[in-house]
Amino acid sequence: MPVNILMPALSPTMEKGNLAKWLKKEGEKVKPGDVIAEIETDKATMEYEAIDEGTLAKIVVPEGTQDVPVNQLIAVLAEEGEDVKAAAAGAEKNDAPSAKPASTPKPASAAAPVASAEARPSGASRDPQAQNPRPAEGVKTPASKDQVPGAASHGADRVFSSPLARRLAKDAGIDLARLQGSGPHGRVIARDVEAAKSGKGLAAPAPATAAVAAPLAVQVPADDKIRALFEPGSYEVVPHDNIRKVIARRLLEAKLTIPHFYLTVDCNIDKLTAAREEINAAAGRDKEGKPAYKISVNDFVIKALALALQRVPDANVTWTEGAMLRHRHSDIGVAVSIPGGLITPVIRKAEQKSLSAISNEMKDFAARARARKLKPEEYQGGSSAVSNLGMYGVKEFYAIINPPHATILSVGAGEERAVVRNGKIEAAHLMTVGLATDHRAVDGALGAVLLSAFKALIENPVMMVV
Repeated sequence: MPVNILMPALSPTMEKGNLAKWLKKEGEKVKPGDVIAEIETDKATMEYEAIDEGTLAKIVVPEGTQDVPVNQLIAVLAEEGEDVKAAAAGAEKNDAPSAKPASTPKPASAAAPVASAEARPSGASRDPQAQNPRPAEGVKTPASKDQVPGAASHGADRVFSSPLARRLAKDAGIDLARLQGSGPHGRVIARDVEAAKSGKGLAAPAPATAAVAAPLAVQVPADDKIRALFEPGSYEVVPHDNIRKVIARRLLEAKLTIPHFYLTVDCNIDKLTAAREEINAAAGRDKEGKPAYKISVNDFVIKALALALQRVPDANVTWTEGAMLRHRHSDIGVAVSIPGGLITPVIRKAEQKSLSAISNEMKDFAARARARKLKPEEYQGGSSAVSNLGMYGVKEFYAIINPPHATILSVGAGEERAVVRNGKIEAAHLMTVGLATDHRAVDGALGAVLLSAFKALIENPVMMVV
């Protein structure tokens, strides 16, 4: 039977993708591990890797095609011994995704295949949602189709599991939804199913849940009505790419569904500036004479926010309808501008890292973000975020909260201003910082306590190493 290759969901926000390039041609042999295509998502370019052996019988979606919906048929693979022409003819007659996808994606920068031997057994079911890159250990991934690149199920409730675990569970008649996964990120793996066969680790069947409310609908004028307001030929039409569409949708949802509350404080960074110069001057040099690190003001900001969240744990939270998630660590997202939009890589456990470690990690993230080489687990999650426009001379602004965060810190430019001390006017380097909070999770008073803790740390950087 031919194997249908479907457009996978390669990121939590992906609904459509661009088929950038086919690396195999019709009639070519394909074996497990072969990269057959490159897919552009809203965040990165990913490679699509085959896990079946056979012949590429038919390419349904040509390379260069944009906005291909997730789970749409893009190609057909004829397995060993099958008639290639018959498989191709069948694809032309029926392009519905009736069979299993035949391949698994991985980041274009990855050196090794994404799926392990357990995750890719011969003959196992291949759900496109299950073939995505695994999240890094320690990353919290909610079981939601929009948020989980690796969730695998055909029903409304998705269970994060490996293909082998699903096959074993099916053979044993075990409901995966009743298992507590012991794999990375709570993933149900083979040993969990084996344990369940003896009655271990089985939870009671989950009660039926009410349907999730549909997102708020916003009436937007049709394109032709907007264009009618302008003189023909007076503008250039630039089609939206995937990343701009996702940014627009997510920010609109954030502003409509999150009650934002704003706080502002001016921070004196005289001591920080002096400490930064001293630290950078003391940096070791490599053989080429380059410093081992170069600390920026933003590195201090990341560290100060991470420590402030530890001092005010009630603000280090995520709102859910059923409960508040209070995070043990400060995972700080940092907004990075990339062509066509922005992305927020996350510094994990930032409260435990040195300034030099944060600096080097951010430089690596920024470079790979602009090359669209970040892995999904490197920009998902986080407990708060930093958005810094100070390098553009912006004095003050308020960023929009990026779910699942409950707060975001907006950092303006450090500048010399006149201040009054002991009745005298003096010069000082001040930096205006704004905090936006999700008022459901962090109310005004709690936000003020968090911002006060941040101010104390940023104005006295020596406290960050105590």
